[in-house]
Amino acid sequence: MNIIRTTAVELTAIPAIAYKQKLATGGAGLKILRLDTDVSAVFTIDRRSGEATPFGLYEAELFPNEAVYEAQELTHGLPYTARGKIKITVFEDHADAEEAVAETDREKADMVNTPEYNALIERYTDEEGKLNYALMNKDFIQFASRSTKVGEMIGERANDHEIVLYVVASRVAVLAGNRDGLSIEDTEALIETLDEISLRSAFKELTLHIRRLLALSIGK
Repeated sequence: MNIIRTTAVELTAIPAIAYKQKLATGGAGLKILRLDTDVSAVFTIDRRSGEATPFGLYEAELFPNEAVYEAQELTHGLPYTARGKIKITVFEDHADAEEAVAETDREKADMVNTPEYNALIERYTDEEGKLNYALMNKDFIQFASRSTKVGEMIGERANDHEIVLYVVASRVAVLAGNRDGLSIEDTEALIETLDEISLRSAFKELTLHIRRLLALSIGK
């Protein structure tokens, strides 16, 4: 079964590889697999602080803090895709219990590998294979500035989150060639996934732009 995860990166702090993955319980997790012994560890990533917390018991001496920090840094900004389980040449990954938790909850809206998600990844991924959030926000702000509907929502004092959802849903629909557009639930799931990739608010600049427009409209 495929796992929604990033590409694997090789660490220098310890002989290991690591990748970030979506957790069935929600949010992002970091998995580190030693190359010299049949041991792995999973850490949950706090979306606000970025702090990695061990998920379950693990051998701390085999996964020092510097290795965890390096794994977080190397996987930061890498996009998710559906990928198979990793098998190390010196041993097979037998962490079935961990993988069961790490697998995506299919009952939740999963936007990875949808046309909309793939269109964003293709358009805004840089030469290092990471999402360029500055470019993405600039593009979405330009789209919002040209949108008559956004202007109407600003004039009606719509909620900033509601406007952001409209902008994101409309723009990604254009990029993916989806005439039907995205539902609110799918749009929120897409934004949540983008937030997890970099552990930041993916559309922070767009949201601030919308809030400035709303503030200006009040003074008119």
